[in-house]
Amino acid sequence: MLEIMYVEHVKKNLKDSLKQEIDVPVNMCYQCGKCSAGCPLIEEMDIAPNQILRMLQLGIPELDEKILKSLTIWLCLTCQTCYTRCPKEVDIPTIMDYLRSESQKRNFVHPKARNILTFHKAFLKSIKRNGRLYEIGLLANYKLGTMKLFQDLNLAPSMLLKGKLSIFPFKIKGKKAIDKIFESVKKEEEQL
Repeated sequence: MLEIMYVEHVKKNLKDSLKQEIDVPVNMCYQCGKCSAGCPLIEEMDIAPNQILRMLQLGIPELDEKILKSLTIWLCLTCQTCYTRCPKEVDIPTIMDYLRSESQKRNFVHPKARNILTFHKAFLKSIKRNGRLYEIGLLANYKLGTMKLFQDLNLAPSMLLKGKLSIFPFKIKGKKAIDKIFESVKKEEEQL
């Protein structure tokens, strides 16, 4: 007699999570390579975008971990070139956004991507505080986060004189709408 065991909670692979959470079917990709051929940062990436898709299609946990630890997901500019070139319209920029989020949740961020993540957090902090980007605040938070305090410091005076940087932040009128966006994203993250 065979005994059947039921598993209440099976951890989904990235492929299944992508389909369920952002409704991007990675199986549509047939590996033409147009995404990788058109990517402006392909030379810097450790895994080509089409290879990321193939690894996702396979659904192997070891490959999922390799994807989440890759530098590629952090280098993606979400410039939409791959999406524009894709004959099957696979939304790779949305996939990369999701993979970055998963990489953070699982603490798999590539060591070379720490500064990219610090910049991302500084950018969001500026938007949350002011409703729009405040460049000096962004730079201050980024410099403190990376401890590269004096890098490019010589550029600030000329940028201030040319009006490229504002000393004081400009706050938008609809700031409450921005607050609601941040609150709803926080609630969604707590539910996951």
